[in-house]
Amino acid sequence: MLNGKKVLLGVSGGIAAYKACALTSKLVQSGADVRVIMTEGATQFVQPLTFQALSRNPVYTDAFDEKNPEKIAHIDLADWADLVILAPATAHLLGRIANGMADDMLTTTLLATTAPVYIAPAMNVHMYDHPAVKDNLLTLEKYGYHFIEPGDGYLACGYVGKGRLEEPENILKVIEQNENQPQPLKGKRILITAGPTKESVDVVRYFTNHSSGKMGYALAQEAKKLGASVTLVSGPVQLDPVPGVEVVQVTTADEMYEAVIDRFEEQDMVIKAAAVADYRPKDAINQKLKKKDGPLVLELERTKDILKTLGEKKDHQYLVGFAAETNDLIHYGRQKLEKKNLDAIVVNDIGNQHIGFQSDENEVHVLTRSGQEKALPLGSKQDIANQLFEIFIEDMMGETN
Repeated sequence: MLNGKKVLLGVSGGIAAYKACALTSKLVQSGADVRVIMTEGATQFVQPLTFQALSRNPVYTDAFDEKNPEKIAHIDLADWADLVILAPATAHLLGRIANGMADDMLTTTLLATTAPVYIAPAMNVHMYDHPAVKDNLLTLEKYGYHFIEPGDGYLACGYVGKGRLEEPENILKVIEQNENQPQPLKGKRILITAGPTKESVDVVRYFTNHSSGKMGYALAQEAKKLGASVTLVSGPVQLDPVPGVEVVQVTTADEMYEAVIDRFEEQDMVIKAAAVADYRPKDAINQKLKKKDGPLVLELERTKDILKTLGEKKDHQYLVGFAAETNDLIHYGRQKLEKKNLDAIVVNDIGNQHIGFQSDENEVHVLTRSGQEKALPLGSKQDIANQLFEIFIEDMMGETN
């Protein structure tokens, strides 16, 4: 599966560098074109000549050693690679790349590449468990890096535990499985909205709703996994960014409207999963509204209907809406599908307390313009997102045939 792939192998300074020699050999045997970058520390454990002989390519160790004056080596390598493997990745290397440092040939190349990066850590068991290392791993995961977990066993330091570099054949197996995953949305641009909006009453108070954004974020993660270029327009939520996804932060319904409309023309699919306010105070007060005796009356006005506007504007886009209902789910879902010129609608039963806005689980009904009607049973929102894309992709393919 790696036959013909251009693989850049980064080797850092740990005793496990000797395993990178076997990994290089196996990559070459699998048909990959391999080039190796070594840190200065790595050259203390294995000579560059070893990797040169195994890869049949020059080995790079110095960012200032420009062998070809017509090219900048680290940019050329970054552009050349189909994928990058860091094995072993020491605690020091993880800290440098997590903080965006570019102080040697390997780190400058990593900052410049857009290829998938697979990290295979190797270090002492206590180092691997240190809070700083854990934080660096989480940061790199948010950046979209892939990880190949270290194994348990006897370490060179004498400890027994987690931290041993995974065996070369297992590293290849993980990468091949990941690279072989179907990406039916590769080349497609998808915009997803998520979370609530906030509409100010005064400088202290605002109207909002209970949306957590979890469903929209799960959809963004799934779309990215399926190969799409994803833009996530998000209201204020307490969720971590989705690795590899462009996030546009908004607060009000008007801000979400502008963010979506500005990007709509270039999209292949739009999924509007956000819970946008239907009404806002007509006149927001620029100071704190004082408490008075008796009732308070606020005049509200309609916000712009984002989904209806998209339905009127669409030409080639596949448009998906969400509907939160408490009764007659199919009836109201079908009405909204037709009224707003959607290709599909996902209906949530918000009357079910077990699958409310803040829940990690959901169950939905999906209706499509082509006549499909499917109930997705209770499952995690990530599982629901996976099943939804199966339906959307099948429906899109039916439309183009």
